[in-house]
Amino acid sequence: MAQQISRTEQQFQDAMAECRSLFAKKLHDYGASWRILRPSSLTDQLFIKAKRIRSLEITGENRVGEGIRPEFIALINYGVIGLIQLEKSFVDSVDITPDEALALYDLHAKSAYELMLKKNHDYGEAWRDMRVSSYTDFILTKIERVKEIENLNGNTLVSEGIDSNYMDIINYAVFGAIKLNEQV
Repeated sequence: MAQQISRTEQQFQDAMAECRSLFAKKLHDYGASWRILRPSSLTDQLFIKAKRIRSLEITGENRVGEGIRPEFIALINYGVIGLIQLEKSFVDSVDITPDEALALYDLHAKSAYELMLKKNHDYGEAWRDMRVSSYTDFILTKIERVKEIENLNGNTLVSEGIDSNYMDIINYAVFGAIKLNEQV
């Protein structure tokens, strides 16, 4: 007997499929050029995306033309890139093919999905009752934590690692993308 997929699972998978499609198109255009990003540069890229979302939320003023949802999509993809970079480290020149990059993307996207399922079970879909702006603030908090861990060279006393923060960034950004899609 086939198990029915929940609404959240389907929406999460749909959002991740959209992100993967964009990731694949950018791989076509640029290759895995992001492989040269050092951890601090990747953290700063996540930071500017999240700060732009917060600015748009606060001011409502958008001069670039792209809205909040595309920035959540970017956060998801950069979060996956962050997990790949943690696994493989940065390099001085691109060392993987687009197919290899997509395989790594799929591996880390699956891990984020599995974490979401566990947390969503334990928290009882609380994310559905949250404001999108809270996801933004939580993402910014996670980025700040990553910066601190980087500044400590990973030598934390009791905290989760950078990978856990990237996973949370991905999942909060997926929730933001889902909720913004529902508002359309």
